[in-house]
Amino acid sequence: MTYDVLKLLHLLGLVLLLGNVTVTSVWKLYADATRDPRVIAFAQRLVTVTDWFFTFWGIVLLVVGGYGAAWVAGMDVLRDDWIVWSEALFALAGVLWLCVLVPIQMRQSRLARTFAPGRPIPPEYWRLGRAWIACGLLATVPLVAATWVMLRKGW
Repeated sequence: MTYDVLKLLHLLGLVLLLGNVTVTSVWKLYADATRDPRVIAFAQRLVTVTDWFFTFWGIVLLVVGGYGAAWVAGMDVLRDDWIVWSEALFALAGVLWLCVLVPIQMRQSRLARTFAPGRPIPPEYWRLGRAWIACGLLATVPLVAATWVMLRKGW
């Protein structure tokens, strides 16, 4: 593959990842605001589905395209400062996502299955929801920062 194709894959991955992270948070907030157990349970299910379809494949494209483009261009991913900083920021976001957000999301999904038929929503769901949004915003900051570093130096 040529450098341009790999760079395109990298950018498509970024769009999928950041787009899903942003949109998912917004429509989950709106779903939670309805206080309707059925709507919330459906939205919570879609958080998991879209993570697999968009976030996961966005990460795959981002990594494959980025490292592929760097390799084709003869860049050193362990020595070029702007790449190293981007990798570190991306890794930080990934750790927050895997170690904090995914467990919260899984717990909320299990809770949502219990109230999906219209049962009352337990207080734990709301507590976890606040934590998910706060940690999600925190995990998005290094992604945006990595994007800024890449745009400032990589173009």
